[in-house]
Amino acid sequence: MAIRDTVSKQSFPDNGSVGAVVEQIRQELNALLRQREETVRKIGTVKKTVLGLVSLFGDDVLDGELLRLLGYKDSGRRPGLTKECRFVLMSSERPLAVREICEQVQRRLPSVGNHKDPLASVTTILNRLVGYGEAYTVEEGGRHKWAWVTDVNRNSGGGAD
Repeated sequence: MAIRDTVSKQSFPDNGSVGAVVEQIRQELNALLRQREETVRKIGTVKKTVLGLVSLFGDDVLDGELLRLLGYKDSGRRPGLTKECRFVLMSSERPLAVREICEQVQRRLPSVGNHKDPLASVTTILNRLVGYGEAYTVEEGGRHKWAWVTDVNRNSGGGAD
């Protein structure tokens, strides 16, 4: 049974009440979307911090639980292209062109070379990461470059707000 069938027009005696409910829903959704954006940025900052610790002190600083929380615990599946694109972006100190990202991913995941068009595959994933709020694009020299979203680059003017 559809919602419109269960909620009779008598529940809302006038359009003003409906308008108020719709406005309240709009405000709540906007607030939740802002919270999600902030949460994604904080997760990005934490992941980048962990990567820095690993590069300084080695993999031994990570326990199984932290690896699982970060999504790096071996799930039995073969390594994914999206995961490798995330890793490359998080590891970089500057925005990267798709070709640079693709080259670094191929070093870590040689099977990317089996894709019909590896650059197109990586570009699609990068654009999805932008859509998820995990990455952002910048234009440099007429070319798009991608970078990982963190609280640091957000506060310094980076990122797509």
